[in-house]
Amino acid sequence: MSKITVQDGTEIYYKDWGTGQPIVFHHGWPLSGDDWDAQMYFFLEQGYRVIAHDRRGHGRSSQTVVGHDMDTYAADVFELVKALDLKDAIHVGHSTGGGEVIRYANKFGKGRVAKAVLISAVPPIMVKSASNPGGVDISVFDDIRKNTAENRAQFYIDITLPFYGYNREGADVKEGIRRNWWRQGMMGSIKAHYDCIKAFSETDFTEDLKNVDIPVLAMHGTDDQIVPYDNAGPKSASLAKNGTLISYPGFPHGMPTTEAATINKDLLAWIKS
Repeated sequence: MSKITVQDGTEIYYKDWGTGQPIVFHHGWPLSGDDWDAQMYFFLEQGYRVIAHDRRGHGRSSQTVVGHDMDTYAADVFELVKALDLKDAIHVGHSTGGGEVIRYANKFGKGRVAKAVLISAVPPIMVKSASNPGGVDISVFDDIRKNTAENRAQFYIDITLPFYGYNREGADVKEGIRRNWWRQGMMGSIKAHYDCIKAFSETDFTEDLKNVDIPVLAMHGTDDQIVPYDNAGPKSASLAKNGTLISYPGFPHGMPTTEAATINKDLLAWIKS
C-alpha cells in the first residue's frame, strides 16, 4: 500500500492514479478515500491524475491518538502534496473533507492549489452559537459523540439512512451503499472518530474562506439532513472572494454517491470553465 510518514510519525495512506492535472479528494467523517470511488474512476477516465488519502485515524492510515483537529489534518495534506509534488491541483472535499480543503488552501496551498470544491461541506461553521444562530445545536453533536463511543457499530448502520436520504418516502435504498459506508467507518479508530466530531462541528472556517483568492465551488443539496443547506453551501460561496454555488433541490448529504452522474458532470464542467 502507498503511504507517507508525516512529521509526528503518523502514516497516511493514499491512492494515486493516472497522469495529468491532479485532483485531490478529501473524504467525510468517518469514512476513507474509498468513498470517492465514483469520482476517482470518472475523472481518471477524463484524463486527470486522481489522488485520495485516508485521514489520520481513518481507513488504512495510522490509528494515532493525537492530531485530530483541522490544523493537523491540513498539515497532513501539505505533507502529502509535497511528497507527490502536486502543483496546479484541484482539491475536492465532501463534508468534513470540505473543511480540510479550505483550511489547507488557506494555510498551505498558495502556489499549489488551482481550485477548491466544497461538496455538502461543513464550512463556514456547523455548531449553533450567538454568532451563528442558524447552526446545529451542540446537543446533536453530543448525541453523535455518545453513539460513537457507546454504540458505534449500530450507529454507523443507522446514520446511513439520513446520510443518503434513504429515510425519505420513495427513496431507492441501496443496501450495498449502506454496507460500504459501515465498512469504511469501522475500519477507522473510535478515538479518531470521536475527536473528529469536535473538529468538523466547531471549527470556524470563515477566515479561511475570506482569505483564499482561488475559485471556490460550493455544491450542496437542499435536503441535506447532516449538514443543513442554509447554514453551509450558500454562506461559503458568499464568503469566498471568487465563490460559486450550485444548489441541488432534494439531493441528500451523500449526493456524490447517490447522484454521482449529476455531480460528476457539473464538477467536470466547472473545472474546465
